[in-house]
Amino acid sequence: MNLGIVILSWNGKNLIKKFLPSVIKHTPIIHNIYLIDNGSNDGSVEFVKSNFNRVKIIKLDKNHGFATGYNIGLKNIEDDILCLLNNDIEVTENWTEEILHQFSAEPDTAVIQPKLRDYYNNSNFDYAGAAGGFLDKYGYPYCNGRIYNKVEIDNNQYDDKVEIFWACGACFFIRNDIFKKFGGFDDLYWAHFEEIDLCWRLQNHGFKIRLNSKSIVYHANGGTLGHNNPNKTYLNFRNMLFTITKNSKNNLFFLLFNKLFIDMMTAFYILFDKGIMHFIAIIKAYLSFYKHINLLIKFRKNNKRKIKHYKIRSITCEYLFYKR
Repeated sequence: MNLGIVILSWNGKNLIKKFLPSVIKHTPIIHNIYLIDNGSNDGSVEFVKSNFNRVKIIKLDKNHGFATGYNIGLKNIEDDILCLLNNDIEVTENWTEEILHQFSAEPDTAVIQPKLRDYYNNSNFDYAGAAGGFLDKYGYPYCNGRIYNKVEIDNNQYDDKVEIFWACGACFFIRNDIFKKFGGFDDLYWAHFEEIDLCWRLQNHGFKIRLNSKSIVYHANGGTLGHNNPNKTYLNFRNMLFTITKNSKNNLFFLLFNKLFIDMMTAFYILFDKGIMHFIAIIKAYLSFYKHINLLIKFRKNNKRKIKHYKIRSITCEYLFYKR
């Protein structure tokens, strides 16, 4: 299988300088490496041209965001497998081989995520992707190895949990033909949650999302858009609403009614924890959601929805799971 490692970057010269050498070093020469530059003005393109002849550059006219930036940049890339890689990822030896073997052995697997660890604390899972992601009924994401803000040490406890609900966009392996057949990422999203939406759409059509724990990479989470940026809060809450409206098999009226109550409680918590700008970001997220709701419901009606989330109770607490 041909593999194309594709790095999308906007004004990421310092991150490229720090992390691209590991990609060059640990990626076999038979594979292609691409940089999609999202209209940078920090000298990123010139730096890569001068220092990394192996990297093929696709230069876009402006910053199109994560979702559209990849959609445009990938149009003329023909490798069988794509690895969409953040510019703040350090890879390790043999990080591609096991994943390519898995794709060859599993024709129904559309997306594979390696194990993500924290670049700054190598024994811990990465916050964003850890050992593969899941989603509760109301669209709140969590991972094997990370629940809310609690991140675990990687003691190989999830190495046998190979089937996941979503793969982290920081290091996202996907079959090229499937990515293009299903329209890639949703351009409405700009950034955040677009990979969760795509994974859900693919599962609604019978494909699998998997973890490969033999491949390990390290993520400097927040290198591009930090946790304290209100725009990140806005995109997360808005795109969460987009995703469950488009894809959930649950009753939409009750789902959104209950979620509004939960999100408003969360908004007041965030008001005191992070400040007024993050609170306003959540309000803006809802306004944007209702602006687009007719388009989202049209998608919902015209596409398959197989997965329904439901509650089960254990002795100690209540969990939210899903079934097909």
